[in-house]
Amino acid sequence: MTQHPRTRETALHDWDLAPKEAIALQRTLAGRLIREDALGEVEHIAGVDIGFEDGGDTTRAAVVVLSWPGLAPIEQVVARQPTRMPYVPGLLSFREIPAALAAFERLDSRVDLVMVDGHGIAHPRRLGVAAHLGLWLDLPTLGVAKKRLTGRHGEVPDGRAESTDLMDGDERIGVVLRSRAGVKPVFVSPGHRLSVDSARAWAVACLGRYKLPEPTRLADRLASRR
Repeated sequence: MTQHPRTRETALHDWDLAPKEAIALQRTLAGRLIREDALGEVEHIAGVDIGFEDGGDTTRAAVVVLSWPGLAPIEQVVARQPTRMPYVPGLLSFREIPAALAAFERLDSRVDLVMVDGHGIAHPRRLGVAAHLGLWLDLPTLGVAKKRLTGRHGEVPDGRAESTDLMDGDERIGVVLRSRAGVKPVFVSPGHRLSVDSARAWAVACLGRYKLPEPTRLADRLASRR
């Protein structure tokens, strides 16, 4: 059975929100995240990359479905939608997710795990795009981001798959992962239905020869084809 986003009748929330309303909603939704492992057998992993075209007026979501194990591409979709919210720091998921949901609705493959180019709970209000999307899809999700949004961390050892914890006060919100020796690390955090340790393990398991794990690397490559 294909895994689709929620129907209109069971939608998580409306999208027509003022920034102040969206911030309040983030805090509420963050409390609904399952921050421990709640995933079954994984056979298909989706990589998601979301960006913008036409000076930001159009949101573009690329989704690539890979087999697990093996990471062989099975299906790919690109969806475009008018951008619904102006850029507001910390509210990027409200701009990005509608197009991502449209892409997931077009998939024929069942998806068991979603890896997003972006943050999960490593967000000031614990609701980055990977966490927000995970709630909409009710799927295990993790974020792999190129830049830090919040938190602090120590030095990351230079070896491949070495990491250090990303902390916000006393809270562990992710890891900073050296995906390749000699390159800048990436920021890995769980979104929904995953623990920090499992998010790290899946990111490492999906590493190939490049800086980004294969699911998000291939989604990024698909998105760049326009």
